[in-house]
Amino acid sequence: MDTQTVKSTRTTIRRAPFATAAAAVTLALALTACGGDSLEESDPGSDTGSETGSGDGDGDRGSLIVGSADFTEATITAELYAQILADAGYDTSITTVRGRELYEPALESGEIDIVPEYLATMTEFLNRDENGPDAEAVASSDADETRDALVELAEPRGLKVLDVGDAVNQNAFAVSEEFADEHGLSTLTDLGESGLPVTLAAGEDCVERPFCQPGLEDVYGIDITEVDPKGVGTAQTKQSVQNGTNELALVTTTDGTLPDFGLVLLDDDQNLQQADNILPVVNADSAGDDEIAEVLNKLTATLTTEDLVELNRQVDAERVRAADAARDYLVDKGLIDG
Repeated sequence: MDTQTVKSTRTTIRRAPFATAAAAVTLALALTACGGDSLEESDPGSDTGSETGSGDGDGDRGSLIVGSADFTEATITAELYAQILADAGYDTSITTVRGRELYEPALESGEIDIVPEYLATMTEFLNRDENGPDAEAVASSDADETRDALVELAEPRGLKVLDVGDAVNQNAFAVSEEFADEHGLSTLTDLGESGLPVTLAAGEDCVERPFCQPGLEDVYGIDITEVDPKGVGTAQTKQSVQNGTNELALVTTTDGTLPDFGLVLLDDDQNLQQADNILPVVNADSAGDDEIAEVLNKLTATLTTEDLVELNRQVDAERVRAADAARDYLVDKGLIDG
């Protein structure tokens, strides 16, 4: 969920000494999966093809840099954070970072002040960094327990974990509306109990990931005859289920384009997936005061998974600018002045 290139808007970025340019290039080449990173700054006036919006606060409360990954949902959540903080009197800007391996150290160093994070993913990233790549998982499907584990890992690094809300972006599995109606399916348990053999369009690593093919087989008893490596939530993956090439697609819970392909999610009713709720993680020194927490926690308490689906749909399907979609949402919810 995080392949990105750092693009800064409006403010001069405070450079931290944690990576040289050569090291960043090497790391970017080495890390191609979720979490691989590269850090670079672009001309704020150039046309980079990605959102570079930010909130125009009066700066009375100081300046804050919000880190963002370079995919639609991350861009939207960064805009939500920047704009609500700007309305509260902070001068905010957004910096896009290619991957957690670079933006997490940047957050620790204070080069970035705030990042919208995914609870279980961030928890396991810090867990593996602290305890090795084979560390026993400490994240689970329980959001509160997972947040406790994240706090324990984050605080010694100078990071503060704010409240966790209901909005969650997890791996999810979709079928066509026609297939669901024909076989009476609404949950993954229904699919397993049906005994129907299915082919699954997903990432190529699905065959070994515990939350993909092995989990579907072990937890739900689903008969997966083949994994078609078309990627996670790609257009090709969704089209393959739409046209009947495959019966099941690996997508995400906040995909706003599923109706365009005639797809519906099957409920993960036995909680196979971990709690990847969205929450703010901040640098405790530069952004750890109670005022910032109060502003961001109010947003977190308002934002829902359904809200993210709609925001993603506006940006991906209707081509609304992320900055505009975020502003309209905040105004509509009464979180900022119109």
